[in-house]
Amino acid sequence: MKKVCIIGCGAIGSLYAAHLARVAEVWAFVRREDHAAALNRGGLRVTGTHNFAVPLKATTNPKELPDCDLGIVATKATQVKESFRLVGRHFDKGAVLSAQNGVGSEEIIATLTRGYVIRATTFMSGTRHSDTHVQYELDTPTWMGPFEPTGTPLSVVKEAAELIVAAGLKAEALEDARPAQWSKLIFNSSVNSVSALTGLPHSPHFSDEGKFSDLGHLLHALIDEGKRVAQAAGVRLPEDPWEMNRVGAMTNHPTSMLHDVRHRLTTEIDFLSGAIAREAERVGVPAPLHTAVYRLIKGKEAAWNFQDENKPVSVH
Repeated sequence: MKKVCIIGCGAIGSLYAAHLARVAEVWAFVRREDHAAALNRGGLRVTGTHNFAVPLKATTNPKELPDCDLGIVATKATQVKESFRLVGRHFDKGAVLSAQNGVGSEEIIATLTRGYVIRATTFMSGTRHSDTHVQYELDTPTWMGPFEPTGTPLSVVKEAAELIVAAGLKAEALEDARPAQWSKLIFNSSVNSVSALTGLPHSPHFSDEGKFSDLGHLLHALIDEGKRVAQAAGVRLPEDPWEMNRVGAMTNHPTSMLHDVRHRLTTEIDFLSGAIAREAERVGVPAPLHTAVYRLIKGKEAAWNFQDENKPVSVH
């Protein structure tokens, strides 16, 4: 039986962990002791699109992990280095799939393991109700392909995809996963940044273009700019991110970056609009809108510390 480790058990990590536990020996590497204890005691329950419960093993101690055939890093992009550096050597003879938003996590993972690295993108979604209960909502594939610098063979990608499919999830092995990754990157970068700056969830405002003041104009321009950068980088998109935005705008879904800003947490902007802005500079294509929203979000993050440091001290 294959040994699989899920690094980070939020909503997406929990969905991977629970499904794969039906066909493999699954370990969850988590940050909190009480989280690990709850999983070891009660396993994971999935409701929604799929309904089942499974036992699995969980730990906060990297020394307790066995060497694994497959790892799935499901933390936020900002947490990849901190979490994976502790366990990277357990995958030196296996493969690691990066399931983060944006681009750039694969490069970090590749510096921390000798194993193969798999580039992956998914729109699969769920709601994490507790440490042991996740609701499965959007049943869509994980698209995956070789991370080129590690020389990952397509056969390794296909083997990982087959295991995920056998577990009851959808997955597709691709020779080149960059187009799928960039489609989501452009969509996510545009929607998350505007959501974080305006305080709006992904709502109809993001696709409205009837009036001069409508946000849809800005979203359309951000997405078109991202598409030009992808084209200059030699990436041909399989889907139009604007159409993805129009569909998503009907959901009123709170974005992950909106949650981060509301709670003063470091955002994933470096891996989203920041990544597009840096790639635009590399390929020599202007990207003033993504560069602007990237710097505005970084400024918003800086403001939290500035405000805290400059709070008036009350003297009694």
